[in-house]
Amino acid sequence: MNGSEVAWLVLAGAFLMLVLVLAVPILRLRHTVDATTRMITEVNERTAPLLGDVNTTVKNVNVALEQVQTSLDGVNLQLAKVDTMTSHAQNVTANVANLATVVSAAAANPLVKVAAFGYGVRRAASARRHAETEREVRDTIKQQRRAAKRGNR
Repeated sequence: MNGSEVAWLVLAGAFLMLVLVLAVPILRLRHTVDATTRMITEVNERTAPLLGDVNTTVKNVNVALEQVQTSLDGVNLQLAKVDTMTSHAQNVTANVANLATVVSAAAANPLVKVAAFGYGVRRAASARRHAETEREVRDTIKQQRRAAKRGNR
């Protein structure tokens, strides 16, 4: 055997060692790939019914949202009617307030005059009573002074 044959044998042995060393990780990698494939298959089997349920739920939610939209449209229509009634009530209230102002102005002027007249009459009557009382007191005092002057003389 010459040198080149020995080199080829050494190279073949090294290649065999390399193949043996790489065979173990490749076999382990095959087990990992098989486990991953099984897991993906199981997830796929479990996910399909869930997606069907989600699809049904989304359809139900869409139906409920359509019903809510219909209800909201009805509520908005009723609110528009309430707004109209409120504006009419506001107009009526403003008219009643204006009428009350007119009536109170019309009634207040004569009432003020009547009240002022009544006050004047009460004051005049009180002044007259007071004047009569003062006159009586003055007359009594004058009589007492005259009697006192007559008694001193």
